[in-house]
Amino acid sequence: MTETQLDAAVAAMEAAPEDGAVRLRFYDRLAGAELFLMLEAEPEGDAISPVVFELSDGACVLGFDREERLSGFAGRPVPYAALSGRALAGMLAGQGLGLALNLGTDAEYLLPAEALAWLAETLSEAPREEEARPERIAAPRDLPAVLLEALDAKLASAVGLARKAYLAEVTYEGGVQGHLIALTGTQPGAEPALAGAIREALVFSGLEAGALDVAFLSDSDPLTAELARVALRFDLPEPEAVSVRTVEAPGSNPDKPPRLR
Repeated sequence: MTETQLDAAVAAMEAAPEDGAVRLRFYDRLAGAELFLMLEAEPEGDAISPVVFELSDGACVLGFDREERLSGFAGRPVPYAALSGRALAGMLAGQGLGLALNLGTDAEYLLPAEALAWLAETLSEAPREEEARPERIAAPRDLPAVLLEALDAKLASAVGLARKAYLAEVTYEGGVQGHLIALTGTQPGAEPALAGAIREALVFSGLEAGALDVAFLSDSDPLTAELARVALRFDLPEPEAVSVRTVEAPGSNPDKPPRLR
């Protein structure tokens, strides 16, 4: 079977267990991955009953990043719920359950309940809102490559939420300096998701204490034109046209997990 992104992240983490940056990249991959959670029975409405295994390290649920891995472990067709790692961590937070990831494969990995609680808490923290307008704008300098790569990946996954993002060094009133990422063409209501994604890029780059301001601008704002001249630009992908309307089954939306029963 082809190696998955989670496989590679697990292998990298096990090869360098003391490397915090590698461990953070694993959690980033886990949060964004689609996981298939083994269930005791078919969902009833939006309620589910995950299979719980008692291992030496404690009770855990079983999650796989490929459907065939789930069926291969079970040896038969079994009910499951598909949801993102982000949603699964939030659902399991406070339940005292760990996650056995890809059990029965060469890339199996056990996350204790404490690790899932940390991930859920980290992902749930909202950026702080403030009002300020920069007095000077310049091209970004001295930003770590790992942060630029993380921003590029996060924005590339924000399909259809905005059109462009501009990253620049800024100076505010009083001489306070920092960096700003401004998004244009933002879809109404997408601001929290975009701000959260940018915050995650900071956190999972190991730069949680770093400051990166986020702004949402119109194309006609004079600041947008100024940013276009000097800032580093990211072009966000546009969504593909969809003409077929589908109805979601319980557990089919990775970011809208069903309730535990």
